[in-house]
Amino acid sequence: MLATPERRSRRTRQSTRSGAKLDLRRTIRAARRSGGDASSLVYARRRPRPRRLVFLCDISGSMEPYTQVFLSLLQGAVAGAQAEAFVFSTRLTRLTRQLSNRNADEALALGAAAARDWAGGTRLAESIQRFIDGHGRRGLARGAVVVVLSDGWAQDAPELVDAQMARLRRLAFRIVWVNPRKAGTDFQPLAGGMAAALPYCDAFVSGHNYAALAEAATAIRSQRSRPARGRGNGRVGQLNRSGKDRHD
Repeated sequence: MLATPERRSRRTRQSTRSGAKLDLRRTIRAARRSGGDASSLVYARRRPRPRRLVFLCDISGSMEPYTQVFLSLLQGAVAGAQAEAFVFSTRLTRLTRQLSNRNADEALALGAAAARDWAGGTRLAESIQRFIDGHGRRGLARGAVVVVLSDGWAQDAPELVDAQMARLRRLAFRIVWVNPRKAGTDFQPLAGGMAAALPYCDAFVSGHNYAALAEAATAIRSQRSRPARGRGNGRVGQLNRSGKDRHD
């Protein structure tokens, strides 16, 4: 099962451990029950909760050999891990509701029917922009683990991909890029969209088959690493001095 790193929520739970903060509200309520005697102090800690998991899956023509595997991954993540699922080609489509069906075959059929731009071109920058503007800034991407499944072959100019990935980076806790073509022995991330996106990614894996998806699962549950920012440098997992703009 897919799992993400934990974050501390705003909700608290009672705690007796050292280092917990005094919970004034609970302490006062306890004092009222004992006639105003606050002889027993109540401490609380913020509850841990898993970070939100968001998938952005490329269903363009160049990704067609891998689409079925990736959609099966999305269906399992939505149904089992309450992930959010989006697909894109020439437009962005949210499939969370369709893929939440516990029957995998029915869920995939509903998802295929909802995504009308199946096997079209790839508007990578435009799709990321639509996700951020329509969903990401409203909360879905803030502090989330965002997984992009794409070969990076985009019709958008690289500078547009760069700009939208920079925006996504400032919102997300961690960005994992899954590119099935990475498994090729002669692969180099030279495609315009991929080269522009890579410096913003915390992990870059292939996920080209079911066995390789285990590597993607490991990358999803890993803690944040901060890559160096430099155009086309392809270096992942190094320190990013602009990390202060990130949302934890």
